[in-house]
Amino acid sequence: METNEAIAALTALGHSTRLAIFRLLVEAGPGGRMAGAIAQSLAVPGATLSFHLKELVHAGLITGESRGRNICYRADFNAMSELVSYLTHNCCAGAMDDSCPPASATTCGC
Repeated sequence: METNEAIAALTALGHSTRLAIFRLLVEAGPGGRMAGAIAQSLAVPGATLSFHLKELVHAGLITGESRGRNICYRADFNAMSELVSYLTHNCCAGAMDDSCPPASATTCGC
């Protein structure tokens, strides 16, 4: 991941609604969630949700798949892993043992 990509991802996640959407989609796993279900879960109006979803797609953190007149959104787990790797690159001066908290933390198996 390049620096500008990391900045775009972190900027997108820096808004409480977008962070909530992303966390909801991570929780949903590879199956994702339909836009209407996201709006209902987070009590976000449709127009507002569309804006935030567009920002997350633009940042490369989620993808959308058309299903007829609806769209199913999914977290991009590769992008999430790349962002975490970018943030922890050379963590603890490269110590990749249990003394470095990110190295010893469990990761998502998605």
